[in-house]
Amino acid sequence: MEIEQTVLVQCPYCAQSFEVLVDLLAGHQEYIEDCEVCCRPVSLVIDVAEDGTATVQAQGEDV
Repeated sequence: MEIEQTVLVQCPYCAQSFEVLVDLLAGHQEYIEDCEVCCRPVSLVIDVAEDGTATVQAQGEDV
């Protein structure tokens, strides 16, 4: 079983995609990471399913 997974997310501000490294053993996570393109803060909500697949929701701080 993998312990990390790279997930492609889309910035809610500039609409460019950037990669996020997800720790699959950590379960539910919420944190802020700056967009690699426009440098604005993006709120990430990460959930890991029992089969080890990660889903990432990216939201702007103004939402």
